[in-house]
Amino acid sequence: MKKVKLFCIPYAGGSAMIYHRWKPFLSENIELCPIELAGRGRRIQERLYESMDDAVNDVYYSIQDQLDDSEYAVFGHSMGSIITYQIAHRLFQGNGPRPIHLFFSGRGAPHVMSENERVFHQMDEETFRSEVLELGGTPKEFFEHPELLQMLLPLLKNDFKVHETYQFDGETPPFDIAFTVLLGKDDELSAAQVHGWREHTSRVCTVQYFEGDHFFINSRVQEVVEVVNHTIANCLETELASSLLTGKTEYSFR
Repeated sequence: MKKVKLFCIPYAGGSAMIYHRWKPFLSENIELCPIELAGRGRRIQERLYESMDDAVNDVYYSIQDQLDDSEYAVFGHSMGSIITYQIAHRLFQGNGPRPIHLFFSGRGAPHVMSENERVFHQMDEETFRSEVLELGGTPKEFFEHPELLQMLLPLLKNDFKVHETYQFDGETPPFDIAFTVLLGKDDELSAAQVHGWREHTSRVCTVQYFEGDHFFINSRVQEVVEVVNHTIANCLETELASSLLTGKTEYSFR
C-alpha cells in the first residue's frame, strides 16, 4: 500500500526544515512532504511573494506536481494555514484527487478578524526586530549575528505583509472534509477565531490544544505528530465515513 503523503506548509519566515524534526515520530504509513516556500532554503535565490495569491499559486503547483494515486493530507501553521485553506479550495474545484484531511495550526478562521492590532509589516526596523524577538519562533542566535539577521528580517517582514494583507473573499462554500485545528493554550486567539473554523466544513471539526504559545509546534513536536498519526490512521480506516456526525465539534486538551 502506498504511503499517505503529508504536505506541510511553514509559518512566516519558516522553511521546510521546521518539519524535518517530525520524521522520527511519524507513522511508517505517512510520507513527509514539506513544502519549501520561495526565498528560503534551497529556494533562497528566488524572488519573494508579492501577495497571498502569489504564494498560493506557487504552493498549489508544487503540490500538484507531487500528486499520484496516493492518499494525501495538508498541514499548515499560521500563515501556512491560510495557504492550506486557499489551496484546498482549488484542489476541491479541480478534477484531481482531493485531500483526506486538512490540518490548520496556530491560526484562527480566515473570515474572523484578529483582535491583535499589531501590523508587523508596517513597523520600522527597530520596532519590528524587537517585536519579532518577543513573538518567538526565531532562534535568538539570529539576533546575535547581524549577517544572519540581515538575511532573515526582509524575508520575515515580507511574509508578514503577505499574511496581513490577505482578505477573505466570503464566497467559498464549506468543505466536505473533516478538519483538525491545532492551537497553543497561550496563543492570542479569540474564541470567535477558534470556533470560526467550524463554519468552513460540513464534517467534524476537531480542536486540539497543546501546552505552549503560538510556536507550540516547535516545542511539542512529538505530541503534535501523535495527533497527526492518529488522525490520518482514522481517516484511512473510515475513509471519512458518513457516520461522522455533521455539526459536531470535539475538543481535546493535551
